[in-house]
Amino acid sequence: MDTAVRRFAATFVTDTTNPPAPRPRWLRRGRYDLVEVADVIIALIAFAVTNSALTNANASNHGHHSVGVLVLIAFVTCAPLALRTRSPLGAWAFSAAALVWTSLTIPPQLLGGPDVPVAGVLVYGLCLYAVTVRCRPRIVVAAAAVTVAGSAFIDPGRIPQVAFLTAVPILLGVVVRVRRSSDRQLEEQERRHSGERALLEERQRIARELHDVVAHHMSVIAIQAEAAPYKTADPPPELVESFGEIRASALAGLTELRRVLGVLRTGEAGTAPQPGMADLDSLLDSARSGGVSVTVTCSGDAVPLPEGVDLSAYRIVQEALSNAMRHAPGSSVVVQVAYQPDSLGLEIRNDAPAMNGAPVLVLSETRAAGGGHGLVGMRERATMLGGSLDAGPTGDGGFLVSAVLPVSSPSEEAE
Repeated sequence: MDTAVRRFAATFVTDTTNPPAPRPRWLRRGRYDLVEVADVIIALIAFAVTNSALTNANASNHGHHSVGVLVLIAFVTCAPLALRTRSPLGAWAFSAAALVWTSLTIPPQLLGGPDVPVAGVLVYGLCLYAVTVRCRPRIVVAAAAVTVAGSAFIDPGRIPQVAFLTAVPILLGVVVRVRRSSDRQLEEQERRHSGERALLEERQRIARELHDVVAHHMSVIAIQAEAAPYKTADPPPELVESFGEIRASALAGLTELRRVLGVLRTGEAGTAPQPGMADLDSLLDSARSGGVSVTVTCSGDAVPLPEGVDLSAYRIVQEALSNAMRHAPGSSVVVQVAYQPDSLGLEIRNDAPAMNGAPVLVLSETRAAGGGHGLVGMRERATMLGGSLDAGPTGDGGFLVSAVLPVSSPSEEAE
């Protein structure tokens, strides 16, 4: 029995009522919903008009009802309108019960014709519209059936008119509901496509940078292979031929690389040397000029890094700092760089922003000042190198980005 009661109560609160769709910007002013404000204003106007009409009609009929009863009738028939945004199903049930009680309390002649106040019918129709937009279809069908059954109880002769007046708000609600559903689907598709586009753009960026790194190394191999025979007096023909083959292979690979990845440079103004951890100081100075207090600590012996690791580490720090400047202005950021024999560890932590303490730093699909795509870009870079990256809010309202990038040992590079 208790379970059934709880389920019935949940029906009027959350179980069968969908959350309200976000209002357009022109219908919101800060925390205030203009539709909800309009409902309250209309309810007050309807209350005043209904109370005045009932008072005048009661005086014309020798005052059979007390002033308190008339005020209560006007209130219960108009008040549900102020509740329909927060609880449409409860507001509709309240309005239906109020109309039935009104028809049993006052005679039709007191209202000058209809069995219920006109304002009550208006409020009921608006609540029924809210139920149609917000509630599950079976609830809408049940509400329509209850409406027709209630009209038959109050005045059987008005069933056709009531059926027509019931169909109008339901049809309008169905149209609005279908349109909102289509808009939500389009927004979801746009968000998904934005994420996919951000991922593809970041991969394209990484591919361009890898093109620079690999092309540089292959060019060096070709040059060294060409110059190597001249470093030895009277080199054997077999050695010259071997170095020639190495150079030819390097040039062929470089040509294929440019053929495949060179198209990624289409439309770009030009190229520049890729940054690395050696440029970290200038990056930190740029972040400080943007209003972020940055401190850096290094542990371990700083060793030359492979160009791919060096570039990716710089980009990860750049992305985290850029998002700190954008989403946590005025915060303090601590950058920790740990050089280990087989890996490079990075940790970028910011505290809560000084403005309002909102714990935001990185948006997963947001383009930051660094030119990347937030977590998408950082994770892509770490994954490309076989490393890992974790990011998330801290307990004190800040944000932490932690990455581990594998570093090949000199013997492995020689191989």
